[in-house]
Amino acid sequence: MKTVLLRFLVFFLILSSINARDYQRKVFLWQDVASMETQLRDTVLYVCKATEQTDSLTPAVIICPGGSYHHLGMPHEGFASARWFNSIGITAFVLRYRVAYNEHHFPAQLEDIQMAIAHIREHAQEYGIDKNKIGAIGYSAGGHLVTMAGEFYARNELEKLGVKTTESLRPDFIMPIYPVVSMQDDIAHKWSRKSLLGHRYSPPEAEKGFSLLNIRGFKYSQKIKDDFSMENASNIPDDMPPTFLLACEDDPVVLYENSVRLDKTLTDKDVQHTFVSYTEGGHGFGMKKNSKIMKKYHWNDEKLLPWLKEIGILTDSKTAD
Repeated sequence: MKTVLLRFLVFFLILSSINARDYQRKVFLWQDVASMETQLRDTVLYVCKATEQTDSLTPAVIICPGGSYHHLGMPHEGFASARWFNSIGITAFVLRYRVAYNEHHFPAQLEDIQMAIAHIREHAQEYGIDKNKIGAIGYSAGGHLVTMAGEFYARNELEKLGVKTTESLRPDFIMPIYPVVSMQDDIAHKWSRKSLLGHRYSPPEAEKGFSLLNIRGFKYSQKIKDDFSMENASNIPDDMPPTFLLACEDDPVVLYENSVRLDKTLTDKDVQHTFVSYTEGGHGFGMKKNSKIMKKYHWNDEKLLPWLKEIGILTDSKTAD
């Protein structure tokens, strides 16, 4: 009963934090997929159009809020980010992807972001966007998800669901912000790991023992931890999307070392990327205007915007004054 009440409370808080003024339209991505009828309302794409629409096509970004793969921080990481992207001429799509509070584990999250990418590319003309300039930004566990989208794009989860598309599932650029990266025991954010993988990837023998530190018996093989560690060089394709990585050394939730290791692997693999590091800032600030780090550093205006111009997603003529 407690579990049911907790799920209801989390679901209510997520829905109550979403204001119709934050978006122009919402899309139920699994609407016409027969095998996904029970998932219909768990996955929603909120369309937030660029502030100034012109005759030219705009870039687009999919926003994946964080929440330990258990819940989602929709206001400060989702819609606050959408407003900023809109202000610089980018159409934003806030993705409410499936998470563990309603018992969704991998591959549900990868299915959702791949479906979002396919949907946006298939409807690019309708949305007035450039289908070759579609990126993804993710915070915390959402950062793991967008990195996974870049690394695992050739792993077509949609085909397994009977969804056919001729569009590429590769995001053109990704932006993991204070991301969960590793599944390795020494630095993993264990709540995110448990929420993502659940028992499906846990060997049966793990459930037999009891430990105060492992009450539910979650235990993963080294292969599984390697397979879902985004800093693992063998996961990174030769055409890994350009990457904007940001983290704070004092992060009390997801260890800073997660981003350090991802930065090292991207460097070793010669992937085009930028690593923005702050000594202070913590975790979970998203793009809230009143957050300490935003007031001090304005990381989106000072670091992210120049990077978007540097990689050719934006030009000066397409950004706000």
